[in-house]
Amino acid sequence: MTKHRIADMTAAEFAARTQEPTVILVPLGSQEVQGPHCPMGDYQLAERLAVMAAKDAGPCALVAPGLPFGYADFFRDVAGGMQLRPETFKAVLRDMLDSLLDHDLNRLLIFNGHTTNASLISQVVRDIRRDRGIMVPSLDIWKTIPDSLLETLFGDATVRGHGGEPISSVALHLYPEQCRLDLRTAKTPRKTALGFPVRGVSGATFEGIALNLPLNATDIDENGLLSGLAALASAQHGEKLAQHIVSITARLIRSLLNADPKNPFMPEASHLDPLSY
Repeated sequence: MTKHRIADMTAAEFAARTQEPTVILVPLGSQEVQGPHCPMGDYQLAERLAVMAAKDAGPCALVAPGLPFGYADFFRDVAGGMQLRPETFKAVLRDMLDSLLDHDLNRLLIFNGHTTNASLISQVVRDIRRDRGIMVPSLDIWKTIPDSLLETLFGDATVRGHGGEPISSVALHLYPEQCRLDLRTAKTPRKTALGFPVRGVSGATFEGIALNLPLNATDIDENGLLSGLAALASAQHGEKLAQHIVSITARLIRSLLNADPKNPFMPEASHLDPLSY
């Protein structure tokens, strides 16, 4: 059986496998409240989906051990979460990537399952490009799901959001034993802060414009339901959402095989016929 998780491989197996062009996925996630009904360890979803995508892509793809902690300071007020400081997150991610790049394993794909990590990921990969001349792409996996797919499945794209979709349904599909649909609750009415209507953890609004404020998750909702809707969540919908992420990621992996991270501005034609396995 073909192995895809680097953690499952011996050093000899890994060395043999990477003699051929290989894309290595680096899954990132978080440990934080996902509403009262979903497991806090959403990093499990990123790791599982990364392995599924690697299997779909073929032996050209491997999955590195994931980073289970992310950056989201506004979740610190909910017990059970574990957040990294920005400088810690960046240092750990840089060390993870350097550990691969030091061995000329340059075809990397950051597989990010926690949206708030994105700005810090950008800083790290920009530093790598400046220091090493290597371009490392990253994929925000939940953003690969178009509103049109949510509308097809749920009838409305406003189900999207933290504590809602797509994580609720994907968790039901991949880890049904960890979910508690009986604990689902409705969102509480939005509060005001400094007398202004709250729009989310990033702040409030004043006369229709954004006013940035340092709000916490429970300032928005006591159960961490920041937006979206989980009432329509189902394992069947989760299967379709997961398959969308897996399929598009597998296609991206095969295209990245033809890319040169040290010379990223190659003719577009090189991406039209990705290697097949």
